[in-house]
Amino acid sequence: MAAPQVSAAQAIGEYLQSPDDLLKISAFRKKLEKEKASIDARLKSGVKEQLDATREGLTKLLGTRNNVQVIKEEMQTVDRMCSDPQNVVSTFDQISRLEVVQVSMVHRNFEQTEEMVNNLLEINSKLDVLEELLEAESRTIIGPAPNLLPIHFHINRLEAFRNQTMHQAKKASANSRHKLARMFERLNKLIEDFEAYIMELARNVLPLVRAGYPEVVVKLIKIAELEAREDEKAIAIRLVKKAAKMDAASKFKSMQANARIIKHYRSKATKAISDSIKANFDDAYTRHQHDPGTFLGGLGWIYQDLIRIESDVVPCFPPSYEIHAFYIKEYHRALNATLQRIIESEPDASIMLDLHAWIKEYKKSMKELNIAPELLDPPLLGGEEQNLIEDYLKLIVKKLDEWSANLMKTEIQEFTTRSDPPEVDSDGLYGTQGAVILFQMVNQQIDAATESGQGAILARVVGEVNRVMRSIQDQWTKVVEAELKKQTEKPEEVVGGLAEYCIALANDQIKSADNTEALLGRLEPLVSEKYRTPISEKLNDAIDGNLDVAKKCIQTFIDIILNDLKPATKQLFQPTWYDGIMEQIVLTMRDYMADQSYINPSLLELLVEYLLDAFLVTYLTALANCPKLRIPAATERIKEDISTVFSFFSGFKPTKELEPYFEVVDLILAMLEASKSMVFLSFWAFAKVHGPCIPFVEGLMKVRGDFDRSAVSEVMDSIKRKVKDEGLTDPLEPTIMKKITVQSTLSRFLRT
Repeated sequence: MAAPQVSAAQAIGEYLQSPDDLLKISAFRKKLEKEKASIDARLKSGVKEQLDATREGLTKLLGTRNNVQVIKEEMQTVDRMCSDPQNVVSTFDQISRLEVVQVSMVHRNFEQTEEMVNNLLEINSKLDVLEELLEAESRTIIGPAPNLLPIHFHINRLEAFRNQTMHQAKKASANSRHKLARMFERLNKLIEDFEAYIMELARNVLPLVRAGYPEVVVKLIKIAELEAREDEKAIAIRLVKKAAKMDAASKFKSMQANARIIKHYRSKATKAISDSIKANFDDAYTRHQHDPGTFLGGLGWIYQDLIRIESDVVPCFPPSYEIHAFYIKEYHRALNATLQRIIESEPDASIMLDLHAWIKEYKKSMKELNIAPELLDPPLLGGEEQNLIEDYLKLIVKKLDEWSANLMKTEIQEFTTRSDPPEVDSDGLYGTQGAVILFQMVNQQIDAATESGQGAILARVVGEVNRVMRSIQDQWTKVVEAELKKQTEKPEEVVGGLAEYCIALANDQIKSADNTEALLGRLEPLVSEKYRTPISEKLNDAIDGNLDVAKKCIQTFIDIILNDLKPATKQLFQPTWYDGIMEQIVLTMRDYMADQSYINPSLLELLVEYLLDAFLVTYLTALANCPKLRIPAATERIKEDISTVFSFFSGFKPTKELEPYFEVVDLILAMLEASKSMVFLSFWAFAKVHGPCIPFVEGLMKVRGDFDRSAVSEVMDSIKRKVKDEGLTDPLEPTIMKKITVQSTLSRFLRT
């Protein structure tokens, strides 16, 4: 938009806005004149520049027109010469088109022949240089490889020359082709060595990057890409020839001369990388082949390698290689193959647990590295790593069964042959190595299961341990029973020392129970309530089994004593008894108890109780089934017997603890000493403690020599009537009288 026009009056008005401005008119005039002079000078300069430019343009335009005219005239001359060459060439009629082509081919053949001869003359010197360079590069695989690309370039040119030469020599004689082939033998060897060097570099991509030579990897990939393009060209040419398009092929020199061997550098390079990964895993496994746990613990380098590959190796490869995914897949496959080797080697059970935990950690680590799950295919161990737990448990069962079978074979043989006295442990007690070995075996498996951190595994292992311990306990029970049977039925054929070995076995069972209890205390804090209960039940069951076997051994020890006492106990309350046989019985018991220092204190207390109870049962059973007693001689002998026995047992128990055991004898003595009229009172005192025990009491009354049949009937009638009237029954807790067997009258008659 044009600026608005300003009139002269308006312009003067801007300067003369007040009366005082009239005094400044002369100054304003000078200022305006100066501005006008400046504007005039600029206008004059601008006009001059425009005139000069116009003049120069016109001059160039005139020169251009002259040049165009000259070119036009020259083109007309060329046109005339081309349209009628006969006017220029005097021998034109003698020249044919075919001859021109032949002359050109001869000239080209001369050039090619000259070039080929020169190349053949120079090839050995070139090979000398290239072989020296390649040897120098090959000596240091992990290095900068400065001559890698130049070597490849020159080898490539020599290879192309060889291909072309051998192609052109197809029509030559066999002798000529053979000579050419021999001339190229060094080149062929150099090409093979170079390829081997390239593949060695491919096998060391990661070490090269680690050493700070990523540019070598880039060079390697450039060579592989170049060779791949050449492979594609050669394959395309062969496809054209195969399609019998010989006319199309004949138009191209490369198609005629190409005899390239397809190299497949890209696939070979990736295979070399894959082989290097497998070799790394094989080396790591071989170093720790006999210690898979150490191998698994040292596999942290996998994650370090993958991190380095992503950060430093991937940038060296074109995206089309998808090299990161390739490395992940190859590492995963090599790892899977190595883990399979571990499984096939049938490792220890603890390795199964380590392997299960390691695979779990591997999945977690790969997820943290943002590794796509589809790259981790196939899953490690076929995705059935949970079967490792089952395999572990099967192995535990197998090992425990094998170990326990071997252990029991040795222990039972020692127990039955008894060729040597029982061993004495550090506490001065009889024992065997079996208990120690058993718990070494148990603790080994329990510790391995504990390290898994899984309560379910620990609970199942404890269950298997319980099964094995229970099996061992059952075997011991049967062995002890069988040995006791031999001792009682065929004592002349039995080796001595069964009593001592029973004590040793009982000590072992107590030791095992203590160890099991300590194990339970160690395991309970490690597991949740879900697994604490079954673990506690299984181990407590094993403890109960140990205590049962210990009791069985103590009872067997008592049975051995009683078996030795049979000749003496058969005389109880018989005529010879009145002369005194209790000293003989006590002496025998004292001989057996001479080894009390080798018995576990808790077992010694149990042994004394069992022996005391067994003696009283034997004594009272003999009394209940004896012939007529001579009263008061019989009661006096009983008192003497009990005094002798009491004195013997007081060596093992305090008097106050012994008195309740012999109270039953005192009550029975009271019934034997009471008169016919007072028997009821003695019976009542007895019955309030032990119950009516009518058969025993009736038998006792019948053997009293001072009671006739009518007296016995009278006493028993009053007793039975009172029992019925009072509703007297057996006590809630059975007493020793429950163990007393009273023979029938017929049995007693037959015995006598």
